[in-house]
Amino acid sequence: MPRLTTLAKLFAADTWIVLDDVQFARRDYQHRTRLATLQDAEQWRWLSVPSHLPQGRQTAIRDVLIADPDPARRRAAAMVRQEYRASPYWSALEAALDPVWAAFDTGRTAAVAETSTRVLLDALGWRGRVLTASPIPAGPGRSQRLADLTAAAGATTYLCGTGGMTYLDPAPFTSRGLTVAPFLLPADGVWTSATRVTSLWALAHLGPAGLAARLRRLTGPGLAPILPAGGNPGENRLT
Repeated sequence: MPRLTTLAKLFAADTWIVLDDVQFARRDYQHRTRLATLQDAEQWRWLSVPSHLPQGRQTAIRDVLIADPDPARRRAAAMVRQEYRASPYWSALEAALDPVWAAFDTGRTAAVAETSTRVLLDALGWRGRVLTASPIPAGPGRSQRLADLTAAAGATTYLCGTGGMTYLDPAPFTSRGLTVAPFLLPADGVWTSATRVTSLWALAHLGPAGLAARLRRLTGPGLAPILPAGGNPGENRLT
């Protein structure tokens, strides 16, 4: 259940490459999210998928297993229902989330994480494509790898969040004629909690159509938040 910052960046992109072969991070958002109450985004609790790492700390995301999938599914579904069933958009959200609960049957944490992101993008009407990183040849080094994946996808621009901009080396991108575009969001309104809680909170308040309209206003061709100086409106963008 990605945070709104993540969902907004994906919505702005034409291609999403799932990094399925990177090391799993227990204290990140790969298997958990902050589930905010419908009334107040500042009140939240963790919704986690209990996960087992067969290879210890070196386990890749795609190899992480769900510990006790059936109880984990029931608990996750119950928590989401408890927080958002009072939303006027609950019927649409409930139907959209059915594939997420079904993904628990795979026994893979990554399947739940990817499916939960895909269904929310689908609900917003996103028409981009999803690729998987592991089959794509890419060089070592974080920035080099991202540049190689961007080029392999046929994209011209890599959308980078504020966290990524602190470490990203633009050299591998510029050497390939690629643009790194900083992706920024407003700091007020529904975006106030965007970096902290699940995007389900915004969907429960605005509904899929309402949130999609706001995202389109932020990410439409020629708008500043996703295009740096020299960027071309409408170019193929990847995150």
